[in-house]
Amino acid sequence: MKNTLLGSLYLILASSIWGGMYVVVKVVVSVIPLLELVWMRYLVAIVALLFIGLLTKQNWRIEKRYFLIIIAIGIIGNAISIVAQETGTMLSTAQMGAMITSSTPAFMVIFARLILKERLTLKKGISVCLATMGVLLIVGIGDINMSSKLGGISLFIAAVTWALMSVLVKRLPSEYSQIVVTTYSILVALIVLTPFVELQKVNLSQLTHPAIWGGLLYLGIISTASGFLLWNRGLQMLNASSGGIFFFFQPLVGTLLGWLILGESIGVTFWIGTILIFAGVLFVIFEKQ
Repeated sequence: MKNTLLGSLYLILASSIWGGMYVVVKVVVSVIPLLELVWMRYLVAIVALLFIGLLTKQNWRIEKRYFLIIIAIGIIGNAISIVAQETGTMLSTAQMGAMITSSTPAFMVIFARLILKERLTLKKGISVCLATMGVLLIVGIGDINMSSKLGGISLFIAAVTWALMSVLVKRLPSEYSQIVVTTYSILVALIVLTPFVELQKVNLSQLTHPAIWGGLLYLGIISTASGFLLWNRGLQMLNASSGGIFFFFQPLVGTLLGWLILGESIGVTFWIGTILIFAGVLFVIFEKQ
């Protein structure tokens, strides 16, 4: 039970951090192009993770048989999924983005069954259904601009690839430090993205603005380094199919911060949706291990 509660806390913190990321991206992306932004946030994250790893004297050795899994995590989750997510967010509406990415936990249940042979339970099914209903109530199901097809496709790709990456993390031995695993996977993504980056597109003079460099540090250190560490560690402490339910905190926190910081309006459906999400989470936390 202790591991379940601690793992749940890690996943809630990670999802909440990513929920706040959308407010920051809206500011930073006006100065730094999308692909260059992802590359720069990973560069900042690598520096932060290496510093933490050296400070805590991590063992950086990984057995050769796990190299392909780490490479797959880096390419599928840290490169394809993140670029697809931010591309989809730019090309589509916020409502469409929240609705499509909220399908991630369902795909995690499917991949956990196919790859990890995890048993599907009634409580897992109920928890995903409750949380999905909650997200639909929060973001709304009407007035969605369906002409943003490319954005919708990008977000769908992001949801599927993130779910696959989250399940692949469970294939690594639990004794491997998440600092080491996260550092290597982000390094893989950084290498893969480098040939496509054009840094001349970035106006270096605008990077001196506090809102821009502060946002970049948030994306690199808090959202990427800390967020990935918390998410990967939480998944190691829970079943992959159960851990996916906590992804729903991302649209929840994103909507709440949009109300608090950007002045966006929310109604009674937001609070009803929030209750449903928490109900789904409680089903996971108190499920018999």
